[in-house]
Amino acid sequence: MAMGALWRALVLAVLLVAATTVQTTDAQLVENFYASTCPNVEQIVTQAVQNKFDQTFVTVPATLRLFFHDCFVEGCDASVLIASPNGDAEKDAKDNISLAGDGFDTVIKAKQAVESACPGVVSCADVLALATRDVVNLAGGPLYSVELGRRDGLISRASRVAGNLPEPFFDLDQLVNMFAAHNLTLIDMIALSGAHTLGFSHCDRFSNRLYSFSPSSPVDPSLDPGYAQQLMDACPRNVDPSIAIDMDPITPRTFDNVYYQNLIAGKGLFTADQILFTESESQPTVRSFATNGAEFNAAFINAMTKMGRIGVKTGNDGEIRIDCSAFNS
Repeated sequence: MAMGALWRALVLAVLLVAATTVQTTDAQLVENFYASTCPNVEQIVTQAVQNKFDQTFVTVPATLRLFFHDCFVEGCDASVLIASPNGDAEKDAKDNISLAGDGFDTVIKAKQAVESACPGVVSCADVLALATRDVVNLAGGPLYSVELGRRDGLISRASRVAGNLPEPFFDLDQLVNMFAAHNLTLIDMIALSGAHTLGFSHCDRFSNRLYSFSPSSPVDPSLDPGYAQQLMDACPRNVDPSIAIDMDPITPRTFDNVYYQNLIAGKGLFTADQILFTESESQPTVRSFATNGAEFNAAFINAMTKMGRIGVKTGNDGEIRIDCSAFNS
């Protein structure tokens, strides 16, 4: 066999093995995983999430962000929920310190309700995935099916977080590369960014766009001038670090496609938001999502399903935690 043909055969073999591996991993999660062991798990989680939502709207963005941060570090295995007395767990990392406590509380309360009905059966990772679907729906977003069967991870270290979560200042290439490492496409990344239609951010995450963007232009020129002034009024220099503002200035409590309309209007809060419109590679998708909410919802569901498969532990891997904040051992 010629070297060229041999090389093509080897590449084909590797691709076939990789494809088989991906299919096997995906197939290990199924929507009806608890049909015989905890048939009412979805209703139990939904009720617990509703109860928490009735107490505070922060439940919605806090839980959604928690799921994203969990999946991008160690995979979707509830490792972000672990609390360490030494302050060295995943949740203690610099990029996770701002995760709102209401997200953790939502999952803990939902897990406690599930444990009362089905002790030792449903993982914290699956409870988090279900709770995330429920908060999206409570905010007016689509109701979608969730694949289940994850087990909880056995590793949660602050030292393993840095470099695994997108930063507010990322450019398009950095975003694309980080998401591609998790088998997520450009369209997946743009759809998941739409979660910024909910939630809030502390001023220090974007203040560089207002006061020190570049030597020639202290204010980021891609910002709408009126919006820039609005941000400066809310976040003056040396502002209290606890001050936070809405990510979406128009409909901050509704899951919708207004986030993309904001980008077209120069009202993306982070550089990593606005870049989705200013870059030609991503702009067509932003325009499409801005005018077609149903298309955005469908893309978001697909991306969330794919993200929910990242690094999952199944079979004999991991454990089913009784207390989401502590390893069983």
